[in-house]
Amino acid sequence: MKNILSELRPAIVSTLVIAVVCCGFYPLAVTGIAKLAFAHQANGSLIVDKHGVIIGSALLGQNFSGEGYFHPRPSAAGTSGYDPTSSGGSNFGPTSQKLADSIKERVAAYRTSNGLTAARQVPADAVTASGSGLDPHISPANAALQVARVAKARALPPEKVQALIASNTDKAAFGVLGVDGVNVLKLNLALDALP
Repeated sequence: MKNILSELRPAIVSTLVIAVVCCGFYPLAVTGIAKLAFAHQANGSLIVDKHGVIIGSALLGQNFSGEGYFHPRPSAAGTSGYDPTSSGGSNFGPTSQKLADSIKERVAAYRTSNGLTAARQVPADAVTASGSGLDPHISPANAALQVARVAKARALPPEKVQALIASNTDKAAFGVLGVDGVNVLKLNLALDALP
């Protein structure tokens, strides 16, 4: 019995020391460094209005449906979409008839709302949900097809709206990692900020 306790004691002490270091000191150090070096990102990339009210995060999509706003890609997160507590895709496979039917309906609705002909190609991100259902970006091609509708609804020249798209496009990292994406929340806030 004494032999077992002498073997057990170092194992328990080692486990406790490793737990304190790995579950206490290390996370505190990483969090502290992140808060100092990347404060905005470490706090969730929150977007705050001029009154100090949090509007959202640059990392999470929101639903916009008005004619004068750019619309995000569809969301399968939650029953009405963009629910951060229900993040996830639809999990429909490429051979799913339900997926094919919903894409067909979304293509028709997208063409109608943006005044596109039946021959006009619709970007995939305009009719399919992201894996998380919370993607804040749309493709530049998707944004470009919405310019005419937004410009008309806001009585703005299309060139001004296109300039806002360009200034709210996040470029691929190092020019090669990922793809360019237009942050819909930032773009719509920039539209609202116009005089």
